[in-house]
Amino acid sequence: MRWLEDIHGYIAQDNPNAAQRVVAGIYEKVQVLKDFPEIGYVYREDNDAVVPVVIYGHYRIAYSLHTNDVVTILGVFHSALDISKYNL
Repeated sequence: MRWLEDIHGYIAQDNPNAAQRVVAGIYEKVQVLKDFPEIGYVYREDNDAVVPVVIYGHYRIAYSLHTNDVVTILGVFHSALDISKYNL
C-alpha cells in the first residue's frame, strides 16, 4: 500500500482526481493477477527468482508468483524510474 500512497500523494499535488483514477487503475490491474497470475512479462529471471511485471499506463507493477498462484506485489514503479536500482 505504501507504493500507492506515494503515487497518490505525488499526483494529488497537481490533480487529486487524476491521482484517484491512477491509483484505482493500478489496484484494478493488480486484481487481474488473481485470475491470471502469469500475464506479466518476465523482467528478470535468475537462479533465485523470477520477477514478472505487468503494465498499467506509465507504471510497472513487479510481482512474484508463488505456489498455488499466490501473488506478492514487489513494487509499483513509474516507467521513468530505473527499476534496476531496486532490490527485486
